[in-house]
Amino acid sequence: MSFTYPKPRRDETVKDDFFGTQVSDPYRWLEDPDSEETRSFVNAQNEISRPYLENCPYKDSIRSRITQLWDFMRFSVPFKHGNKYFQYRNTGLQNQSVLYVQDSLKGKERVFLDLNGFSEDGTVALSGNCFSDDGSTFAYGLSSSGSDWIEIRFRDVETGEDHPETLKKVKYSPMTWMHDNKGFFYGGYLNQTGKADGSETTSSENQKLYYHELGTDQSQDVVVVEFEDKELRMGACVSHCGTYLVITPIKGCKNNLLYFARIDPTNRINKPLELTPVVTTFEADYKYITNVGSKFYFRTNKDAMNYRIIIINFNNPSESEWTNLIAEHPKDVLHDVKVINKTMLVICYLKDVKHTMHIFDINTGNKIYNFKLDVGTVSEISGKRHHSEMFYSVCSFLTPSIIYRVQFNGDQITEERYYETKVADFDPSLYETKQVFYKSKDGTNIPMFIINKIGFVNDGSQPCLLYGYGGFNVNLTPSFAISRLVFVGNFNGVYALANIRGGGEYGDNWHNGGRFANKQNCFDDFQHAAKYLIEENYTSASKLTIQGGSNGGLLVAACINQAPELFGAAICQVGVLDMLRYHKFTIGYAWKSDYGCSDEEDEFKYLYKYSPLHNITVPKNGAQYPATLLLTADHDDRVVPLHSLKFCAELQEKIGNLPQQENPLLIRIETKAGHGAGKPTAKMIEEMTEIFCFISKALGLPFSEQ
Repeated sequence: MSFTYPKPRRDETVKDDFFGTQVSDPYRWLEDPDSEETRSFVNAQNEISRPYLENCPYKDSIRSRITQLWDFMRFSVPFKHGNKYFQYRNTGLQNQSVLYVQDSLKGKERVFLDLNGFSEDGTVALSGNCFSDDGSTFAYGLSSSGSDWIEIRFRDVETGEDHPETLKKVKYSPMTWMHDNKGFFYGGYLNQTGKADGSETTSSENQKLYYHELGTDQSQDVVVVEFEDKELRMGACVSHCGTYLVITPIKGCKNNLLYFARIDPTNRINKPLELTPVVTTFEADYKYITNVGSKFYFRTNKDAMNYRIIIINFNNPSESEWTNLIAEHPKDVLHDVKVINKTMLVICYLKDVKHTMHIFDINTGNKIYNFKLDVGTVSEISGKRHHSEMFYSVCSFLTPSIIYRVQFNGDQITEERYYETKVADFDPSLYETKQVFYKSKDGTNIPMFIINKIGFVNDGSQPCLLYGYGGFNVNLTPSFAISRLVFVGNFNGVYALANIRGGGEYGDNWHNGGRFANKQNCFDDFQHAAKYLIEENYTSASKLTIQGGSNGGLLVAACINQAPELFGAAICQVGVLDMLRYHKFTIGYAWKSDYGCSDEEDEFKYLYKYSPLHNITVPKNGAQYPATLLLTADHDDRVVPLHSLKFCAELQEKIGNLPQQENPLLIRIETKAGHGAGKPTAKMIEEMTEIFCFISKALGLPFSEQ
């Protein structure tokens, strides 16, 4: 099939000088989302992609099957605040889950917060929340159209009515209450000028920590913490005892500082807090767990690539006085910690990309209980330090969710299965999951999960969907997703999830193996995952689709540049694609902790070498690029749409007009949507439908309704 792509203006005069290297940026004008020229470009692209996606003969069947599978009851774990239980529920196709309240676990449930009535199309979503210490007030953030900007409101738990005030210009914000149940801390950009709705590209800078008193107007809020560094974002948490505020500023996406301030819950705060520094250099992560008096417990990777738990006495916080409670495990990653039943630490470890969970004594650091988990992921844990019960849920590729209730009675610990989610018309016994390890370019063993039907024959004839991320210490553990079931079940395909370097699956060593100058390892790992799947006859190159979003979009785009012959199709969602200018827009500067920055000569050199926008080249030996679908959204203020727009223009200009390029190079631009969080069910179903329509048409894959 041949395509006639738009011919947007190329301005060859736009060039940047990077340490003597001239780099042209002919589509710089696409960085302005509000210009008429950009809007015309977007419309022209949609006029090509929409008919292509609409004309898939299986579109109605694909949408129907996705909708059918998606329509199942979903529950979060119950969580208790004050004397009431709360739980998120979704009947199946509701755009946003509904928060219910009960006076007891067996009491009648009542709707507490239903965002489905906040907008006709479901594009108002919950983004962050926090109950006051006594459970009387619920602070909740509202995001519109997928933006990272939120407005915070306050709801009275007894009456269900909202207080009159709304906190605006809030973004990347902690939420934490004073123990007087009136004072509230949050992070905001109240001095931000211009647009603040998610469609802007300007950087958000100079976040400050504010104190708000319930029942007052935001104009009366007090700046309690601010720093000179304009790129710092505030982390803040009131201690479990209520007399400390733990401050953990972060600049990038890794390593934070640590300060604390003593606070008196009986006094209103009306001036900046006096901070005591504990950690003042960005060299490790510190996450507050709990405290006993002045003894504070933190999860940290300081001198521990797989993390450990340390004790810092805030009466004498110098590093020489820190002590170990639970030492670093030689292989498993200490992933998460929660304090429960006064003296117990529930600790989740990551062992070969699967979760294990245990209870340790907070006084001795000794292990006292092992949970018996199936292979999978602990997706939620609820419970507070003073609670004598907790809930947790587990999931896997073939199990949506099983919720367990755990009760503590002295030294006795009892578990019971509380609720198991079932998906209609899905029989997990028809599928199998396995984990394999393959070698990357440098010989490193990389884990990968593979899902297929029972009885699958490795003859190389079936389609495969390979997914990856590889960045920011993010772990891709087993989880349940309708899209995988549709691909494996209805396209008779194979789904593969590669745990490439750059993630945190094996601690900081794994993360560092895909950071900065090591980023090429991520691309090598992913390409060798593709080679493994082809060599082991799971699929063939012509039937292999790769998919990734955000940093995973960077992964996909870099790989089709470097090895286009390996893939039949590529789905690049909200990708970071201009590695020389990413740090100039919205929150992009925070990613310098993973990528580096083109402002530094050494870092420019390796960024320029793999930046997707700058490495689109004609394939050798008359080969073509795989069928490529880019996806972005007009309110994505995390990875702004300009990345995908500029890459699309350059891809179509350099590759789209080649005589051998028969595969489509298209872009889908969503409206009233952002980076992905909070996306309503209807939009997710439509997006998934169109992705599968693209794969089906591009690769000639039939869709079976069986």
